[in-house]
Amino acid sequence: MTSPNGGLISLNTGNLRIQMKSSARRMQPIVAAKALKRLIANPDNTEEVFAIIRAMSGDSLFKTYKRFQSTETGKKVLDEKRELLETLQDKKRLAQFSAGSLGHAYLSFVRAEKITAEGLVEASEENVPAELENQPEEVVAFGKRMRDQHDLWHVLTGYGRDTFGEVCLLAFTYAQTRNRGLGLIAIVGAFRQYRELGSGVFKAFFVAYTAGKRAAWLPQQDWEAMLKDPINEVRQQLNIPRPKVYQRILENFALANA
Repeated sequence: MTSPNGGLISLNTGNLRIQMKSSARRMQPIVAAKALKRLIANPDNTEEVFAIIRAMSGDSLFKTYKRFQSTETGKKVLDEKRELLETLQDKKRLAQFSAGSLGHAYLSFVRAEKITAEGLVEASEENVPAELENQPEEVVAFGKRMRDQHDLWHVLTGYGRDTFGEVCLLAFTYAQTRNRGLGLIAIVGAFRQYRELGSGVFKAFFVAYTAGKRAAWLPQQDWEAMLKDPINEVRQQLNIPRPKVYQRILENFALANA
């Protein structure tokens, strides 16, 4: 049960009782507003992005964890103490998946983006969310799994790692996780992209958000098992449409600037 005044969130997971510290997980809109003001003044200051996310995320991660650990896949992942990162950095195994599979598409993506196994590990170690500090092992493992599946979401949704693609994926992610910190950053990013790409950005943003609401809940998916499956079948199974508006805007922008 969650204490309205902070304290501990207690979750029953079978015979295991996990207590999560929540005293620092209230939203801090004033802190976020000040960070947002600094970010607008200096858009390249990525530290303010993380400050906004920390200030506005509240207990969204813990709510997502509670939902995750209640699913069959979630229980299995936690019981087996899986590390998704280990699977995703094993390029030899990924190369064995057939063309057209999710695993093959992911490998092509990381190669095209020049994402190395070492880079994945480094990013994993450097970007541990602040809310995972001093939390039980199971909560930390889930938080890392959420972080490590980010590029799989890129591959499945079709949103690239360009700034516009990241903004759209943030909108999609907000619809899935209800993390207000991510939602606020997505909105700020959309307005910044509007200056460069025009009003179509807002349509793409809304389409991405709607797609996230209509899709199956991605955090609970058994990614390790799905890597072998044809990516188009995975998209159909998870109800993820192709990002036609996003792609059209990028194509028009490229033609206009050719």
